Amino acid sequence: MKKTNFDLYLEQHEADPEMAERLKQADQAWDVALQITELRQKAGLSQKELAQLLHTSQQQISRLESTGYEGHSLSTLRRVADALHARVRVVFEPIDGEESGALVAEAAPAYRDK
Repeated sequence: MKKTNFDLYLEQHEADPEMAERLKQADQAWDVALQITELRQKAGLSQKELAQLLHTSQQQISRLESTGYEGHSLSTLRRVADALHARVRVVFEPIDGEESGALVAEAAPAYRDK
């Protein structure tokens, strides 16, 4: 497959450690936003309906689903996951070259305990 201009741009800037870290953080925020959006849509809920379930505003749900938003709190993610019958997983991975293994913490949604 032929590389796009964007692919070439990323390759050029990933060589810079600071830019590589910024791209990694952006990728993580993008992933969280897309997962929330996909789960909400699979549940057949609008942003407004999910907001009502969480006793928050539609604007807050929109913010959580924004690929540029990085202010997700663990408690908010747990509430969203619970409402969408999902779970939150946080993974700590070693930095390249480190020998320790990855640690995974899972927060089971409250609905499973009922």
